[in-house]
Amino acid sequence: MQGFVVNAGKYNDWRIPSIKELFSLIDYSGQVFGDKSIHLFIDTKYFDQPLGNTAIGERGIDAQTWSSTECQSLTMGKDRSRYGVNFIDGRIKAYPIMEPFSGQPNRMHFRFVRGNLYYGHNKFIDNRDGTIADEATGLIWQKEDSKTALDWKSTLEYTSNLNLASHNDWRLPTIKELQSIVVYENNVDESEKASISELFQPSKRNNPDGSLNYPYYWSSTTLLDGPQPGNQAAYVCFGKASAFFNGLYVDAHGTGAVRSDLKYMQHANYPISFGPQGDLVYVRNFVRCVRNVK
Repeated sequence: MQGFVVNAGKYNDWRIPSIKELFSLIDYSGQVFGDKSIHLFIDTKYFDQPLGNTAIGERGIDAQTWSSTECQSLTMGKDRSRYGVNFIDGRIKAYPIMEPFSGQPNRMHFRFVRGNLYYGHNKFIDNRDGTIADEATGLIWQKEDSKTALDWKSTLEYTSNLNLASHNDWRLPTIKELQSIVVYENNVDESEKASISELFQPSKRNNPDGSLNYPYYWSSTTLLDGPQPGNQAAYVCFGKASAFFNGLYVDAHGTGAVRSDLKYMQHANYPISFGPQGDLVYVRNFVRCVRNVK
C-alpha cells in the first residue's frame, strides 16, 4: 500500500479510504450467483469496476478493493490483514496482506478518496432510557440487543413488537446503518470486547468450542445471491467472523465483516461449517433495532 502518488482532477490530496468510507459506495441492487457476477454492487453509471480475470484462473469475484483499515486480530489464526470491499459479491472481509501460499504481497484494487476526514466517526450519546443516539447519522439505537438469537420470522416479529423509550417505530437497520456503528479498532482477542462502543450492551455468543465471541446481527438488507435471489439477508459480525478450519475455530474474515445468512431454512443442526474456509453458518442471529430522530 505504499508508493502511490495520485493526481486526479488537479488534486493531490487523495488517500486510501477507510472501510466505512469505501462501504458507503456499495449498492445492494447488485446480484451474484456464487462466483459469477450478474449485476455489480456499485453504481456503474459513475464508477468503473473490473471483474476477476478468469483467463488466469481467477474467479469473477476476485477483484476486491482495499481500504486503509487494518484488522486488529489475526485472520485464520496467523495472517495480518486489512479490510476490503467486494463490489462483485457485496461483502466486507479482512484480506491477508501477504498471500498465505506464496508469501508474496497480496494484490488487490484501490479506489481513492479525498475530502471529509470525519466521515464514519460516530458521535454517540447515552439517552439514559435504553437508547443510544448517534449525532453523526441522526439515528437512535437500541442500547441492548435481543439477548437471544432469532431466525428471520422471529426477527420480524421482535422488531414489529418492540416498544422502547415510549416509541414503537423501531425497525431493522439497513446493512450500511448497521456497519456504521462497528468499532474496527477493537481487538476481540486482546480486549475481550465486541467491536462496538462501550455505551452499548452486546450479548455474547461463544463459538461451539466455548471460545469467546460476540453475535452476528441481522440487517434488513437482502443479498441477491444463489439460485433463489432474495432468500438471504446481510448481517454484520460484531465479533469474530468465525470458521472451523483445520480442526480449529478461527476468525476467517475479521470483526466487522459483512456476510449473509438464509432467511428461511430448517436449522435444527446449526451452526454448520460451510465453504472452503469452513465459515460458521448460524441462520439464527441477534437483533439491534434503530429508529430515525424526529
